[in-house]
Amino acid sequence: MSKTLVIVESPAKAKTITRFLGSSYTVRASMGHVRDLPAKELGVEVATGTFKPTYVAVAGRSKTISEIRALAKDATHVLLATDPDREGEAIAWHIVAAAGLGRGQQQISRVEFHEITERAITAAINHPRQLDMNLVNAQQARRVLDRLVGYKLSPLLWKKVQRGTSAGRVQSVALRIIIEREREIEAFVPREYWTIEADLARSPFSRQKADIFHAALWNPKEKRRQEFENGDQAGEVLAKLDGAGWTVGNVTKKEGLRRPSAPFITSTLQQEAARKLRLKTQDTMKIAQQLYEGVSLGPEGTTGLITYMRTDSTQVAGESQQAAREVIKDRYGPDYLPDRPPFYAKKAKGAQEAHEAIRPTKPGRQPEAVKAYLTPIQFRLYQLIWRRFIASQMAPARIEQTTVDIEARPRPNHTSPEVYPFRASGERVIFPGFLAVYREGQGDSEEDEDAPAANREGSLPRLETGNPLDLLKLLPEQHFTEPPPRFGEASLIKVLEELGVGRPSTYATIMSTIRDRGYVVETKDGKERKFHPTELGRAVNDLLVARFPDLLDVQFTARLEGELDDVAEGKLAWTPLVASVYGPMMAQLAIAEREVGKIEVPAETLPIPEKPAGRSYGRSGSTGSGRGSYKRPSRAKAGTDSTGTAKPWEPSTTGTARPRRTTRATAATGEAAPVKRPTRRKAVTVAAAAAGESSGGSAVKPAPAAVATGETCPLCQQPMVRRKGPYGEFLGCTGYPKCKGTRKG
Repeated sequence: MSKTLVIVESPAKAKTITRFLGSSYTVRASMGHVRDLPAKELGVEVATGTFKPTYVAVAGRSKTISEIRALAKDATHVLLATDPDREGEAIAWHIVAAAGLGRGQQQISRVEFHEITERAITAAINHPRQLDMNLVNAQQARRVLDRLVGYKLSPLLWKKVQRGTSAGRVQSVALRIIIEREREIEAFVPREYWTIEADLARSPFSRQKADIFHAALWNPKEKRRQEFENGDQAGEVLAKLDGAGWTVGNVTKKEGLRRPSAPFITSTLQQEAARKLRLKTQDTMKIAQQLYEGVSLGPEGTTGLITYMRTDSTQVAGESQQAAREVIKDRYGPDYLPDRPPFYAKKAKGAQEAHEAIRPTKPGRQPEAVKAYLTPIQFRLYQLIWRRFIASQMAPARIEQTTVDIEARPRPNHTSPEVYPFRASGERVIFPGFLAVYREGQGDSEEDEDAPAANREGSLPRLETGNPLDLLKLLPEQHFTEPPPRFGEASLIKVLEELGVGRPSTYATIMSTIRDRGYVVETKDGKERKFHPTELGRAVNDLLVARFPDLLDVQFTARLEGELDDVAEGKLAWTPLVASVYGPMMAQLAIAEREVGKIEVPAETLPIPEKPAGRSYGRSGSTGSGRGSYKRPSRAKAGTDSTGTAKPWEPSTTGTARPRRTTRATAATGEAAPVKRPTRRKAVTVAAAAAGESSGGSAVKPAPAAVATGETCPLCQQPMVRRKGPYGEFLGCTGYPKCKGTRKG
């Protein structure tokens, strides 16, 4: 009996889906992209102006394509179940083309689901559709644009600035935003000012902490704290307040509602994970992908815990809202339920309404119930998503805000009869509502200097008009105005989203690229890590901004994103869009080639990787995810230039990249990410080791015995064993070397 072939992207996803389908289905993973633009050449027809891309099999995918082709021969129906976005649509289209599917009587259908649960998969299979070529063309347009920008501008940077540098259509705009903020900070001139604050207490003061509160000298006309230009001016007022009488002038109470935030979309998840969990954007997406594709829950089997994690939509399915309401009613009580489920408008232009927000697939599956089956960081991210979603469906918090106006009257024999107004504020939670579950992070937040003095405990003692007060301490404070804060990952993502630059699915790649290229370094400012541009980053940025002002313009980039959305909706053809960018760019490039001289970057300012040699790191890209290692290069090491910068390819006189080592083109940026080709000496050493000999002829020591742990690999779900490495014990996947999953031991 012929089977239905279901094609997904990852083995973990295939394993989860197989559990829900019967024996009449065969599920196969494509391992991500199967075709892409060639790594060693431009791969786009520019001479004729058609911009036709030439696709080749991704390295290592030829066998996968052959296996899919063989399985398809015995199938009457092929279901393309790749991810539900433009990238997934393009992958499905490439699979059909590469494997030659759909010939004869074979039926090809696209199925789309946003969560990997039995209910969602069954519904998707019962409602197949055809491939959406508008979505495919939107992805092709983005890929071609990114390739043209990366491969045409990067050689200019190699010749004029530094070998190993690169340009990217969105990455370079993000770098520009960071550098312009840095220059604002450098140009900032602090302004001195003084304020006067007071620690007060109800009279008579009983020395109880609850009686003490904080107030600031207030300017009623400007409705802000009173500021003095220097300490002398503040000192004059302090002299007048010596021995003054203090009373409560007026007490104002106002009740208000604080509403919950919408459930997560990709960008807000990345921001909150950075603030609350200190996760890098790429790590957030990697862990979210694991939760989406499926986690083994013991007797329950492998199940997806969250909906698809690349989405711009805040829409929530009605049945999920109802399930959340049941959880809220049972766990918190009926008072915490709003009269009707809340509605959240979509956040971003071009958000696809068929998509949902990021939420737990089963709201009743509370984090504590699955904690034993998750790694610590998987648990914390799932807990964050669960709490945000449940809170989004809860009643608003009711807050009582209190403002107290205070009169400070100088002693009667003082020459000045004026009354000095002070103001204090506080708030009290009358009903917590959603705050019982979740409070949004405040990364990069600035204190409102114009607000009345907020009290440390949040609430004020019970005060009434006319109450006498005891002055405990007068506090003259010297301040200096602060420059705007540097960007961290969370705040940069927020700005990119607000400006419409890039898409949330590309933010992780943008962050890692500007770091890996050495354009920025991260240092800890307070609790958060912030981006500081390097001299290399400044040199690259200044050349690109000066010579390609349109391409590096924020508004131009945002408008281009909108036009890509129009392509996805079938409103715009993709080739004219590419032509409108390519023509002006090449004209500007020709001028820059002639007029720009060599830009020297001091060698001592060039970045060196922070990670020690051999330390593993997570990576992900268009061809899948895995592990790698950082290597600290010496300045004179072969395969680098005089500054120690790696050489992925050299520019030629034609402006086309000439490869020096194999590269993997990344779909998100269009750049060539270097993949080292092993040297002959290394190959001999490896072969000798396999034969039980080192290059010097001595026997290779056997690896220490691995110890079973009962843990499963986070990447492929195979058993893990305890191993010893140069940095101590760790857990490694038994599927090594095919799977390089590791975990701290």
